[in-house]
Amino acid sequence: MPDVPAADLDYLDRAILSKLQEDSRTIAESIGAQIGLSAAAVQRRIKRLRETGVIAREVAVVEPKSVGVHMTFVVMVEMERERIEVLDAFRKQVLGDPAVQQCYYVTGTADFVLVVACRDMTEFEEFTRRMFFDNGEVRHFTTSVVMDRVKVGLSVPLHGD
Repeated sequence: MPDVPAADLDYLDRAILSKLQEDSRTIAESIGAQIGLSAAAVQRRIKRLRETGVIAREVAVVEPKSVGVHMTFVVMVEMERERIEVLDAFRKQVLGDPAVQQCYYVTGTADFVLVVACRDMTEFEEFTRRMFFDNGEVRHFTTSVVMDRVKVGLSVPLHGD
C-alpha cells in the first residue's frame, strides 16, 4: 500500500501520473513543459511517487501475439473451503505461475478470477492440470476463451481535486 494518502496527491502529481501512465519513458522536461513545472521539480515528484509506492513499478508492455502467446482465458475459480491457509496457498501458487497475468480475490460464486495467457490450448490444458486438477482444494473452475482483446490496460483513473 502506498504511504501517501490520495488526498496528499495534488493536481500536479496527478498530471505527472497521467503522463507516465500513457508512456513511462516521457522525460521530465517534456512533462514539465506540459504541466508548468521545471524538469527538476518533476523529477523530485516522480522520485517521491516511487519511494512512497504510488508508482508501484514501471514495465514494458509486450504484444502477446508478437511473442507467440495467442490465447487469453478468463477463469473463475471456486475453492473447496474458504479457509485462510487454503486461500493463501492458492495465492502463492498463482503468484508463482507466469501464465497468470492477473488474479483477483472476489465476492460471489467464485473465489478467484484469473486472466491467463498461453500459446495455445495444449499449454492451457497443462496449466489447468497443474493449477486446478492437481490441487485438491479447487472445487470447480469455469473458463471463458477471450475472442478479442478490446481494451487491455492497468492505467488507474486519476480524479482531480
